[in-house]
Amino acid sequence: MEHFTQPAGLPPANGYSHAVAFTGRLVVISGQVPAGPDGQVVGAGDPAAQVRQVFSNLATALAAAGATLAQVVKITVFLTDLADLGMFRQVRDGFLADGPPPASTLVQVAGLVHPDFRVEIEALAVL
Repeated sequence: MEHFTQPAGLPPANGYSHAVAFTGRLVVISGQVPAGPDGQVVGAGDPAAQVRQVFSNLATALAAAGATLAQVVKITVFLTDLADLGMFRQVRDGFLADGPPPASTLVQVAGLVHPDFRVEIEALAVL
């Protein structure tokens, strides 16, 4: 993997790489939401708890495919409230501290599949 965090001519990156080049087996992780193994919402009304649960779910899905969060090359984040962005970055950085930051897209959405969900994240990883 080769991470291009701050290529010349692009704006500063805050916890992500502008580009990532790689070779290897691609692992695609569906959007993960703040639900526990029982399918129930985790952290209703607590956006930090929801982001932690989503990253925990991502780690579990990656492990099933033989990957870790350190091998993630791209995440797509859906937030229902941009006021959660600073907290999201802080929690994200704790989970992704073991490797270079992945490429990232963040989108504000009007809602997610459950009205209590505030965040959903999908990921691409390479083995």
